[in-house]
Amino acid sequence: MDTKIFQLSEIDQAAAAIKAGQLVAFPTETVYGLGADATNEDAVKNVYLAKGRPSDNPLIVHVNSVAMVEQYAAEIPDNARKLMKAFWPGSLTIILKIKKHVLSKTVTGGLKTVAFRFPDCQPTLDLIAKAGVPMVGPSANTSGKPSPTTAQHVYHDLHGKIAGILDNGPTRVGVESTVLDMSTDQPAILRPGAVTKKDIESVIGSIDVNHHKVGKNETPKAPGMKYKHYAPNAQVYIVDEGTDWGDVVKWIQAQPFDVGMMAEEQLLQQATLPMNAVQFSLGTGVKDASARLFDGLRQFDDQPNVKAIVTQAFPAQGLGGAYMNRLNKSAGGVHFDPAMLR
Repeated sequence: MDTKIFQLSEIDQAAAAIKAGQLVAFPTETVYGLGADATNEDAVKNVYLAKGRPSDNPLIVHVNSVAMVEQYAAEIPDNARKLMKAFWPGSLTIILKIKKHVLSKTVTGGLKTVAFRFPDCQPTLDLIAKAGVPMVGPSANTSGKPSPTTAQHVYHDLHGKIAGILDNGPTRVGVESTVLDMSTDQPAILRPGAVTKKDIESVIGSIDVNHHKVGKNETPKAPGMKYKHYAPNAQVYIVDEGTDWGDVVKWIQAQPFDVGMMAEEQLLQQATLPMNAVQFSLGTGVKDASARLFDGLRQFDDQPNVKAIVTQAFPAQGLGGAYMNRLNKSAGGVHFDPAMLR
């Protein structure tokens, strides 16, 4: 199968592919999603096949209006409507109970809920409108690998497996949406993102953050809760705040292979780096770092001589919470330890 890069002037062609049951990757403000008609079970099954995604990992359904949600949700609580008004279109995914038999178990993972998102990306809203259906949209990458933030990332992973990619350039946010469960009495964040706990509580009051570890035989309510995510081939080491980067540089120099170094531009400029250090700038501050994290991890995946990646941590507040969530998963919780020098 040839995978076509659709330009924004070719949205009609991309929509025709979706209506024909084919897969088309689409841009959002967070990452690129792998789109299929959410009402076409065969098309949705092909999303799992293309990604190599476990079948009990439910999919987020992308919409372009609250009215589209109303077609499928059993109810939309008042607080959910308040959040939709405050943050849609935007980086907030809301889990709701759904009507019986409106979406297949392939979409829901067999649950009685589904996650809805109204992305802040006009080309994708136009794509949904022209296709006339909601679209499932997990990240458009090989399952478990860093999420794609450019059309080229998608093409790298999925060319020959999908019909096309709607190219809107690099994404702005770079980490996936916040997932909020509104199907229970007490709302809870299941995955952190750019819309923070503080943001949500300013609209609806106190909410929880779910730290439940999903069991082997349990179906997760949201992506990213159960399976390995965001991991490049090389081992990632988190460099915590307060760590002496001089120790990090000494450790890099002692390695018999190349080491990727992901840090803020100022830090990279100040450091005297050994020949085997391969730099990737995270820009300035956590906003830049979040937008660039997956791009950096992917670039190092294309450099087989890079066998380890040291990556700067940020305070886990606000957007930093989402950044550190993804970085921790990428590293498997492994932190740089000065004892590694001994």
